Amino acid sequence: MSDVNNTENYGAGQIQVLEGLEAVRKRPGMYIGSTSERGLHHLVWEIVDNSIDEALAGYADTIEVTIEKDNWIKVTDNGRGIPVGMHEKMGRPAVEVILTVLHAGGKFGGGGYKVSGGLHGVGSSVVNALSERLEVYVHIDNKIYHQAYERGVPLFDLKVIGETDDDHTGTEIRFKADSDIFTETTVYDYDTLQQRIKELAFLNKGIMITLRDERDEDEVTEDKYHYEGGIKSYVEMMNENKEPLHDEPIYIHQTKDDVEVEIALQYNSGFATNLLTYANNIHTYEGGTHEEGFKRALSRILNSYGIQSKIIKDDKDKLSGEDTREGLTAVVSIKHGDPQFEGQTKTKLGNSEVRQIVDKLFSEQFERFLYEHPQVGRVIVDKGIMASRARVAAKKAREVTRRKSALEVSSLPGKLADCSSKDPEVSEIFIVEGDSAGGSTKEGRDSTTQAILPLRGKILNVEKSRLDRILNNNEIRSMITAFGTGIGGEFDLSKARYHRIIIMTDADVDGAHIRTLLLTFFYRYMRPLIEAGYVYIAQPPLYKVTQGKQKYYVFNDRELDKLKSELSSSQKLSISRYKGLGEMNADQLWETTMNPEHRSMLQVTLDDAIDADQTFEMLMGDVVENRRQFIEDNAVYANLDF
Repeated sequence: MSDVNNTENYGAGQIQVLEGLEAVRKRPGMYIGSTSERGLHHLVWEIVDNSIDEALAGYADTIEVTIEKDNWIKVTDNGRGIPVGMHEKMGRPAVEVILTVLHAGGKFGGGGYKVSGGLHGVGSSVVNALSERLEVYVHIDNKIYHQAYERGVPLFDLKVIGETDDDHTGTEIRFKADSDIFTETTVYDYDTLQQRIKELAFLNKGIMITLRDERDEDEVTEDKYHYEGGIKSYVEMMNENKEPLHDEPIYIHQTKDDVEVEIALQYNSGFATNLLTYANNIHTYEGGTHEEGFKRALSRILNSYGIQSKIIKDDKDKLSGEDTREGLTAVVSIKHGDPQFEGQTKTKLGNSEVRQIVDKLFSEQFERFLYEHPQVGRVIVDKGIMASRARVAAKKAREVTRRKSALEVSSLPGKLADCSSKDPEVSEIFIVEGDSAGGSTKEGRDSTTQAILPLRGKILNVEKSRLDRILNNNEIRSMITAFGTGIGGEFDLSKARYHRIIIMTDADVDGAHIRTLLLTFFYRYMRPLIEAGYVYIAQPPLYKVTQGKQKYYVFNDRELDKLKSELSSSQKLSISRYKGLGEMNADQLWETTMNPEHRSMLQVTLDDAIDADQTFEMLMGDVVENRRQFIEDNAVYANLDF
């Protein structure tokens, strides 16, 4: 083969290829969502998903992802190997076409893969276009083929660089993201990669996926993920900090009309619902027809079984859908040859036929399970009956928290010192502990945009309480009313009265506990506030250091040591340790913690909902042993103040 840069070989096909990839480089956001850290990691998923497709087709069972020195990424699988024969239409090797032509490959045209994953399916060519260099090695027909590219342009023709003695096949792709495109960062976050790879291993049972970080030669990190139980193991993992009501997850795996349906579910003694849905390995955050079919079948079958078994006495006592999902942990995963995604973030499944398929397959298997396991059936229905009674009580309690109209200020809690602004975008509310801190913050605030809501003591631990009890708690009712959004299933983010909700507690053990209780409440019942970026944690100073007429505010011991070394002189230092916000006067609170021009705040994010769910359940739930183990494992990191 001659060099592709040779003018005799540089025909119209190559011109079209380069023009296509140039469009990717000019408008990368159209193809990978953004050029931020999220877009950077998206490059990895596109290559990994190609290997997953080989596994789904039954040709691979091992995938290795390696972060190499200088943030190169290497993805290796033991699949069939990308085809190296000549592409009839393009007149170039198939592997080169796949890596240089948009939407080329086995996922398009229906000939290569029956089911294909991928976040958007934009393909390897986009990764190639957005990499300063990409290398491909294909093991096939006892030979090793190799080609390299710079920003999508082949550096040389595909060539054989070696032979293999065995029948090993597979593909290895190495790439380095282009810093001209990813100007924010080209550094990969191990935890981000780990979370998605673990998820993919659960969703594709039997596949071994290894993640390896070689950036630090002295401390190489490696994690292997392999779950023969698939999503059944996924549910068990999510329930490991909970108290399951039956020994093993109920598992259903059926195919109808070329749609593969896999469902695992297990009830626990808690009150939250944890339902995750996927289509072709894509997490469908906004739900869709597969979720609708599952919910509809779950409610119908539990009511039918409850009435037939005389656990539910009358038709008028039927359980609502919400009742049947209390304490439910479930994963619904479907594989579809042509998934249609819709919704604001394209993570909602829209295929109408899937609703009926999931409903039918799950109904048949779930009903059979209940009649074959009547003890489990009774436990699940009884759980729903208890939830139904609590729902009626909660409905009465909920009425108290509702504002009758947006203009009726008298319905706001009496202890709220509201701001005068009615514009949520500039308004913020400080949640403070105790009346003494409340008094200082009220005096020190900017009353135009800053509202203050003092809480009396520790709020209820919502992880151990049903909604009716939660809504009868005065402190929680005050927050719900002040925020204006409603709660749970009735939550409406557009009605939020403040776009910054700031938790401001003392820097001690009690303050940390109150902060955790508040975050648990927000996570379980007002999660969209966190997802929208509305929740913050204030960072009040820990020390005040005075030297002569100069004063300094310090936020931790490390900063204090640094300041002491910088200020070492003949003048004496006076160091005051703030035990609580109430010790600071109004001017000090404004100057250090509330003034938007100088303050430091932490924004609460939800990078991984599964990990967050497990952490809150472990810290705030009923299983003492797991909490004790967490404390023992992490005690070494604690910063104790005596």
